[in-house]
Amino acid sequence: MFYIEKTIEISASHQLKLDYESKCTRLHGHNWLITFYCKARELDANGMVVDFTLIRKRVEDLLDHQNLNEVLPFNPTAENIARWCAGQIPHCYKVRVQESLGNVAVYERDEE
Repeated sequence: MFYIEKTIEISASHQLKLDYESKCTRLHGHNWLITFYCKARELDANGMVVDFTLIRKRVEDLLDHQNLNEVLPFNPTAENIARWCAGQIPHCYKVRVQESLGNVAVYERDEE
């Protein structure tokens, strides 16, 4: 099995839609760290699990310096962002989203 890990940093704002009062319902921003974990039994024709540039193009280029509420079709919690990110990248089995120091969400696909 081959494994890769890629971390990107994006600066983006969001405001959460919550069923309780919270300061997070107001527009605010983070410098997000998003780590992708990918694996494959075989390498592609280029000798890669996934090209690191593909991760940047599919996620960083779309989300960096954006209001996430305007570019994502769901409530942009760290958990939802992690799940969405995993779906953007082939062979991605886990994503770690850190929105600030001490606040981390991890999404991991169930093994099929």
